[in-house]
Amino acid sequence: MTNWPRRVAIVSDAWHPQVNGVVRSLGQLVREMRGQGIEVELFGPDRFATLPCPFYPEIRLALWPKRRLHRMLREFKPDALHIATEGPLGLSARRWAMRQRYAFTTSFHTRFPEYLAARLPLPRALTERVVYRWMRGFHGAASAVMAATPSLIGELRGRGFANVCLWTRGVDTKGFHPGLRGEPGGTARPVFLYAGRLAVEKNIEAFLELDLPGSKLVVGDGPDRAGLERRFPQVRFAGMLSGEALTRAYASADVLVFPSRTDTFGLVMLEALACGTPVAAYPVMGPRDILGAASPPVGGLDEDLQAAALAALQVDRSLCRRFAEGFSWSAATKMFLGNLVPMAGRRGIATRRNYRNARIPSGLRA
Repeated sequence: MTNWPRRVAIVSDAWHPQVNGVVRSLGQLVREMRGQGIEVELFGPDRFATLPCPFYPEIRLALWPKRRLHRMLREFKPDALHIATEGPLGLSARRWAMRQRYAFTTSFHTRFPEYLAARLPLPRALTERVVYRWMRGFHGAASAVMAATPSLIGELRGRGFANVCLWTRGVDTKGFHPGLRGEPGGTARPVFLYAGRLAVEKNIEAFLELDLPGSKLVVGDGPDRAGLERRFPQVRFAGMLSGEALTRAYASADVLVFPSRTDTFGLVMLEALACGTPVAAYPVMGPRDILGAASPPVGGLDEDLQAAALAALQVDRSLCRRFAEGFSWSAATKMFLGNLVPMAGRRGIATRRNYRNARIPSGLRA
């Protein structure tokens, strides 16, 4: 603990008022570090002039942030710099650190190559190859690249990423809990819930097309919402929820269905489990790392998503809550701090410990 930095700068293109897993994770991380007496400054797009992202209009990208961001970093004088995203702010912070020959860390939150491949009218393999090459270059200058699961670490190493280490996520077990479970008004049980962004990469149709008993509830918003509402009029779309309303939706559902095949972690799974709700998912990265580590099971993993959802219905809800309690934000924050490197000196001078030696929450241990 004595070696932890006293002043930490985090640069992220994803920040409030955006609502997504990256923002929620960074927000909780900042709160935890400040609670431990560490001075943290998060430099997000809310401090700059912005324009909407072409594929995600609700995500704002900073315009020409270089001069202002570099000045703010100089004035803050951080002991450690972490670059969370690969957007305009991340690029500008990376450029500043490399010019100053300061060490910095990055994190791999989002599989942008797969997301772009799903949208661009180009061969999927070509798009992914080109974008991954660019991302290797971006992260290649970092002294450590933080990834959320052992599976993601293995994949990134297989794609040529170096210095990859583990930084898992936690869940706010005080905010997300089973105590708000109630009857879903106007919705027949069993209730199968999807929570998250409504966009093509989330593979939501795979859930909405299932022939399941009871009813389906969708919580969240995004560019595909209007089209999904037209195609699936029998599904209830609740829009964006937060606070107690979100906790109540999780707790009152019978199963959370997580149809994504591209998420690197899937924070909503932990939030649902903390509310006592089992999870159904494909056996892919993220769900495999989280649900696959649970014994006894806290959900269903199957290439047949319908079979996974029906299996999850049989899970004891108390087991879900108990499992989620093993993912504390306190432990995740200590892991993050242990991965940071001091800025002083030549970039890349620090030697990172192997991720297997990092403290891993009980739910992710093999």
